[in-house]
Amino acid sequence: MAATNELALRFALKSHPGKVRPLNEDSLGADPNIGLFVLADGLGGYNAGEVASTMAVSSLLSGLGADLELAHSNEDGSFDPSRALHDALVRMNDEIFRAALNSTVYEGMATTVVIAWFLGGRLWVAHAGDSRLYRVRNGAMQQITKDHSFSQELLDAGMISEDEARVLPAKNLVTRAVGASPALEPEVHDYDLVAGDIILMCSDGLTEMVSNAGIGAMVGANDGDIAQAARQLVDSANDAGGRDNTSVILVRVDGNFGEMAAVQGPATQVQVVQVVAVAEPDAAPEAAPDAGADVAADAAADLVAQALVHESTHLATDAVTEEGIVAAMIAATFADDEPAPAPAETASAMLSRVP
Repeated sequence: MAATNELALRFALKSHPGKVRPLNEDSLGADPNIGLFVLADGLGGYNAGEVASTMAVSSLLSGLGADLELAHSNEDGSFDPSRALHDALVRMNDEIFRAALNSTVYEGMATTVVIAWFLGGRLWVAHAGDSRLYRVRNGAMQQITKDHSFSQELLDAGMISEDEARVLPAKNLVTRAVGASPALEPEVHDYDLVAGDIILMCSDGLTEMVSNAGIGAMVGANDGDIAQAARQLVDSANDAGGRDNTSVILVRVDGNFGEMAAVQGPATQVQVVQVVAVAEPDAAPEAAPDAGADVAADAAADLVAQALVHESTHLATDAVTEEGIVAAMIAATFADDEPAPAPAETASAMLSRVP
């Protein structure tokens, strides 16, 4: 077996329904044990977008985790992240499309998806739709994904400018999304990583309200505090009007963290990822008008909004630095008549959505 360095990662997640929409149809989640982060922005009718985005995040976390575990059990340990990401999104597309066909309640539902997988010392990125992934390196921010949208096609054709694209009436029209059609061809690429890289994943609720320059400035100003950066990004979108749900995931690569054994295959090296989790409660954000949201839940889990325990993957207990915070998120998530899991069971990948 070959040796490789673990990646030391810090991450923060935050989601907010905004100031206009009564429902948060964004979902986000993570399996830090394998360096996997997923963000989805639901499309469709009332409730349907929330269903599609939650289905996508939950299934992708569990499915990709199972794929990686299976690779570990193979004799040669070979694993192709690109194929795994592509196939997982194609399967998810089929599931959501069929669910929408079989229920009038969910008719037309679909979701954007963007995935970041820190694996084998590289960053693997897959996406469909206009949820974005940026990389901040040496103070410069670069958009890694290209929107699958009508406005992006006009930009590519040179018919409009970037400023015009932001105010285009049809700017929210996506040309590719999970569940929108019987077939999906997701984009999958891989990139190098260096210590100090910050990866930002976000829904269009952020990018429609805050310019790229503004986003980069906030991330750069809070280089050492990604939790504060996550707060500022979402707060800035709301301060600018909060016309849509806003969700962000920030992941900072702090560098290498010791030596470990790895399983080397033809496609990549499979490795465990060392994670320092960032999650802390603070004052409750302003509730959306008539949202009926539980203010206490928002306060208890500021960075993770309302955490839903994802039972199939688990975060190492030593990565959770504040057990009380996790317990508060659990208490905020489950209804009074539901049995809340014990604090120890909260060492899990967490999905966030605000009902």
